[in-house]
Amino acid sequence: MISKDLLHNFQNHLIAEGDELATVRAYDYDLRQLVKYLERSDQELEFVTARDLRHFVHSLFDLGLAPVSINRKISSIKSFYRFLLRSKIISTNPAEALELQKVRRKLPVVLSVEEVVTILESADERTALGMRDRVCLELLYSSGLRISELLTLKISDLKMAESLVSVIGKGNKQRFVPFGGRAKRAIEDYLSSARPCLIKKKSSSLLILNVRGGRLSRMGFSKILRKYRLRSGVKKRVTAHTFRHSFATHLLEGGADLRAVQELLGHADISTTQIYTHTDREYLKEVHRLFHPRP
Repeated sequence: MISKDLLHNFQNHLIAEGDELATVRAYDYDLRQLVKYLERSDQELEFVTARDLRHFVHSLFDLGLAPVSINRKISSIKSFYRFLLRSKIISTNPAEALELQKVRRKLPVVLSVEEVVTILESADERTALGMRDRVCLELLYSSGLRISELLTLKISDLKMAESLVSVIGKGNKQRFVPFGGRAKRAIEDYLSSARPCLIKKKSSSLLILNVRGGRLSRMGFSKILRKYRLRSGVKKRVTAHTFRHSFATHLLEGGADLRAVQELLGHADISTTQIYTHTDREYLKEVHRLFHPRP
């Protein structure tokens, strides 16, 4: 079936472009759902019309999918047909006219500075694993790293003299992000005392290791973070991305320039960063409510 070959080629294209495996799988899932829908009318992906795609989107509404889920599928379709057009497999793009649904963006969960510090200090630095965990938490907050970026960091990515870390982010793009003095001390202690205990006689270039000296998984880190949230007594839902949200929000609250925060986060589009200005406005409204003489 030609459609399956096209999907396979598209997957290879995404991987070559540096997309994360989770993104590739999500696109593949969305497009296979489209293929299944088209099979009812014996239609192939490369021969669909704009009308076919609109009907597919309407079917998603009938299934009760939320606008945010439908938008992800629309984005997958638009990306796929742009790939077909560039590859000259099709001459016109039937997905060009598809419009994303309006979604009310939820403000991200943000920790206060006090809550961040409480979680950071929950790590027991008397143990090798505690020292490793402290480095993870410090880098997430001090540099605003994505969890995928943190877990793939190599020791050679650290520029200790300059307090910088080299990060390969989405789209295989490199950026340099500073880290603070506390993070630097945590890294130095971990490298000199804890990491040798974890790696034992194995060989690895990765900075963050699991208890067996291999790569720490996202699931493994989620369990670690849950432990420290419970230990700290913080009631909010906390994920690795919560530290990234808090990093950006605290910088903007402190007066940082939006463009600088965009660069630090590695956002290609500044509109992605602007959600944190909404969070900042909520903070300003709260300050106004608490301290203005006529609230």
